[in-house]
Amino acid sequence: MSYSEAVTETVEKHEQTGLGDFIIHHIQDSPEWNVLGYHIHLPTFKPIHLLGIELDLSITQHVVMMWVASLMLIITFGLLFRKRKLVPTGFAAILETMVLFVRDEIAIPNIGLKDGKKLTPLLATLFFFILTCNLIGLIPLFSTATGNITVTASLAIITFISTQVMGMVKNGVIGYWKSMVPHGIPFPLLFIIVPIEIFGLFTKPFALAMRLFANMIAGHTVIYALIGLIIAIGSYFVSPFAIGFALFINFLEILVAFIQAYIFTMLSSLFIGMAMHPEH
Repeated sequence: MSYSEAVTETVEKHEQTGLGDFIIHHIQDSPEWNVLGYHIHLPTFKPIHLLGIELDLSITQHVVMMWVASLMLIITFGLLFRKRKLVPTGFAAILETMVLFVRDEIAIPNIGLKDGKKLTPLLATLFFFILTCNLIGLIPLFSTATGNITVTASLAIITFISTQVMGMVKNGVIGYWKSMVPHGIPFPLLFIIVPIEIFGLFTKPFALAMRLFANMIAGHTVIYALIGLIIAIGSYFVSPFAIGFALFINFLEILVAFIQAYIFTMLSSLFIGMAMHPEH
């Protein structure tokens, strides 16, 4: 298919579906991966019914993006740190600086010196995985896995489970749940405070999932909306402005990718620290 035919097909498809459907088509998950015009159909499986719940384990584009991000991290860290050096150089030094930043500026201040060092591998893994998924989503051949609510919800569930487990390990099962109730409050208020505290346990990971999902999908929506203006208006004169603003938003998304990875990791460490040290 020539370029002119592709443009004509895109215009005709836009006229039939509208700009909104054009944007949704490009930001939502898909059972196929479009690589340089070739549609790679990913494996699909029959849903599994477990305890009345239908589980679809089919491979989608965002699943592949998570695999790519994980593989990139494993290969990068494996190659750069296969031989330990006293003073890393090059890109290894940059990665070590970022790991030390997670340990010294996120884990230790929120969790404590001893426990913060123990949980640095978990927090660093969350940080680098989210950052990699955010960044590869800016490459045209790839998509943003963190723009999928199920992905961000899964990451938030990891934080939720880690928070409860570490809180009970540090304070004991009874001590952890007892620490949620402030000391000295009248007995009747327990019927109000306890449900609020339990509800708060679930609102924290929900906020984590929604914040990351909304911020990542918002930037891509703006970019596709700006590009879609060229087709919607049907004039090449708007192209320099639309593409110029789209490039600006794309560069801004690089900053957002780092900020959102930092915020998710920082809040995760804060929630874990609050569960482990409720008296602070």
